Parts: sequence; C-alpha cells; structure tokens
Amino acid sequence: MTVHIDVSLVRQLIHLQFPQWSALSIKPVAFSGWDNRTFHLGTEMTVRLPSDASYTQQVEKEQYWLPYLAPHLSLPIPTPIAKGAPTADYPWPWSIYRWIEGQTASMARIEDLNLFAADLAQFLQQLQRIDSKGGPVAGEHSFYRGGALTTYDAETQEAIKILRQQIDTVAVSSMWSEALSETWSSAPVWVHGDIAPGNLLVKEGRLCAVIDFGQLAIGDPACDLVIAWTFLNAESREVFRKTLQLDKATWARARGWALWKALIVCAGLSGTNPLDIEKSWKVIDALMAD
Repeated sequence: MTVHIDVSLVRQLIHLQFPQWSALSIKPVAFSGWDNRTFHLGTEMTVRLPSDASYTQQVEKEQYWLPYLAPHLSLPIPTPIAKGAPTADYPWPWSIYRWIEGQTASMARIEDLNLFAADLAQFLQQLQRIDSKGGPVAGEHSFYRGGALTTYDAETQEAIKILRQQIDTVAVSSMWSEALSETWSSAPVWVHGDIAPGNLLVKEGRLCAVIDFGQLAIGDPACDLVIAWTFLNAESREVFRKTLQLDKATWARARGWALWKALIVCAGLSGTNPLDIEKSWKVIDALMAD
C-alpha cells in the first residue's frame, strides 16, 4: 500500500490528534531517510511517519525502549513525546519526538575523523553494556540486524553471480564464507541496526547524537560495525577497531554485513537504491583492500 506523506497529511494528523500543537509550523526535515518521512513540528519537535507497512513495528519499539536506553548513554538519542494513531488517510501508527540539534555526519562537517571514530565506538560500547534482558530479539522487525547473516545468503550468492564479470568472485566468496562460518557466542547485546552517516549527528565538528533506532534489537553487534568501510578511512577504521576491542570473528561477520549490502546494491537487486551504486563499489574496494 502506497501512502502519499506530505505536510498537508501531517497537519491533518496533528489537528485531529494533538490540537494543542495545531498552530505550530510543519516542514520536511532536510534529510528524511528511507524507512520514515520526518517533519519539523515547530522548533522543538519532529513528526516521524513510517513510509511503508514493513516499518510500522519500529514505532512501538522506539516508544518503549528509547526511554530505557537513554539514561545509560552519554550522547543524546531520540526522546518520544507522543504516539499517533492510524486514521483513514494514514493507516499506521506514528510518533512525535523531541528535536535534537545537529547536522547529519559528512566528511566536510567532521573536524577530526579519528576522534569521530573513537566517539562512535565508545557510544556503541555503552549501548552494548546496557542490560539486554527482555529486549527485542533480532528478527523481521530489525530486518535481521543483530541476527544471523545466513538470512541473506541466497541474496548474496545471487548478487555474486550477477557481478561475476566485475568482481573477484574467489576473494568475495571467501570473505562471505568466512563471515558465515563465525557466530556470536556471547549473550545478546543491544544493536542499533543502522549505524550510518544519516543517523549520526555532528555539531562543531564532533559526533553529538545518534538517531533512528527503528532497527533496534538485541543480538550480535557485528552489523553496527559496517560504517568502518562505508564511511571511515583506513586510519580512522583502525581507531574504531582498537576502541571497540571486539574479537576477530565479530569483525569477519561485520565484513559480511558490509559485503552483502554492497553486492546487492551493485547487482541492482529489488529494493535497493540505484543512487548508492557508486558508493557501494567503493565499499567493495575498501573491503578487498582491508
């Protein structure tokens, strides 16, 4: 089901369900993301609406678990203020959050990439240390982030076949096999599920907040390390590794997560964004060189 999400719809929802905020301005945020459409509500709040039925489980999860996680973290994360109900024009639950100041991470906005890598690694360490008892076990709601890579084996093998004339299939297959052969044997830890520049905010050159916990789960932290190849360079990647102090097997699985996504994008498999192809080839190059 396709729903057209725009300022008019958001205004209607606010007027119907939260009339106390009807007079506030509404405008799209500069970077809205893939899973949700996000809008400014006045100057201190944001409205987030899932863009498809497959993302609706994220609403209840964030509403419940973000207030639990926040006190244990040194960086701000989204604060839920209210939960909206489905209507005839918008069939899914939605959320209102407190606005967090900052700009999405980019090379131009980061003063010291090594410091950024260390700050991010420390945040992930804090997240992983929070008691995970009762947390949402990795599964469909997290698109299996935190779960087993075998979920995406068939898709990866298909991508390798499609790209066989463009990649070193022996090296790529070996990397993928190594990732599949390793498992997380420790207790499940908290996993953000989508550690990417668009979900990391910076202010005055430094990491200042982490947002969009829609793929939050408990399980294997390997998926949260993919940014090592998708954004960091060789030097800052090493800082990231040393700060996290995770075992070799976890890094092998992390390479697998990065490889899976890059391959399916380059192969043009269904559901991938063709605008990410050039970046994905660079990820494959970084993985091969690392």
